Amino acid sequence: MIYITGITGFIGQNLSHYLGEYVVGVNLRKQEPLVFEKGAAVVHLAGKAHDLKKTLATSEYFTVNTELTKKVFNAFLASEAGVFVFMSTIKAVEGNDVEASAYSQSKYQAEEYILAQKVPAGKRVYILRPVMVHGPENKGNLNVLFGAVKRLGVWPLAVFENQRSFVSVENLCFVIKELITNENVASGVYAVGDEAALSTNELVALAGEAIGKKVAFWKVPKGLVILLAKLGDVLPLPLNSERLEKLTENAVVDASPLLKALGIKSLPLRTLDGFKKTFDSFVDE
Repeated sequence: MIYITGITGFIGQNLSHYLGEYVVGVNLRKQEPLVFEKGAAVVHLAGKAHDLKKTLATSEYFTVNTELTKKVFNAFLASEAGVFVFMSTIKAVEGNDVEASAYSQSKYQAEEYILAQKVPAGKRVYILRPVMVHGPENKGNLNVLFGAVKRLGVWPLAVFENQRSFVSVENLCFVIKELITNENVASGVYAVGDEAALSTNELVALAGEAIGKKVAFWKVPKGLVILLAKLGDVLPLPLNSERLEKLTENAVVDASPLLKALGIKSLPLRTLDGFKKTFDSFVDE
């Protein structure tokens, strides 16, 4: 039996389909105690993600991402379930910094709680730190980027050269299944990412290929772009400083420790093939 919290979310729906039988969704809104069967696996996906519209109170991140994780993990420890997988985030690496976002800090504090507990012999505990997850029908930042390319046919931020890691939801589901079924994988904290990092310019080109449109790459001077982004901080413009950073930042992770632990050389779905699946799903939206 595999218990999944957050089963109605993007990752949860994909994981449920990927695992097939013996999957049970856990409703954390109920007040009754959590009970897990002997030998079961618990995959804790439920959480509050980045609030791009800035409507969430800071405390809500800690209530959900930290305190709720404690509740689920304590129930796991008290049960005879065998495997616990916590879906954290690569942003947790900066969570010990008081200047970090509430999202990063709340995930980091959840990790610290898990790592501080004594885990009974025979149980395995995994903390996953995925980079940006993408996949068909995902309504995230990539969908917004794709929509902009589709409407405009130009990319005005081509002057910025960056590299960042991504992970397809298919590869993430593969990792979770391996952790559940492979008893030889040591408990620990693992970064999760596909084998190749890509630049935003490369993503824009891939989006153009999916649409069947050749995108014009405009190298608007950085100084002018930064100035426009600062104006967007005070005016309702499509570009502001936060969005500019997300589009142009470098964020590359080393996922080789996970591959080594799993005893494999690479994840099943290649980076470019994963993005082809994702962008092809956006075409008719």
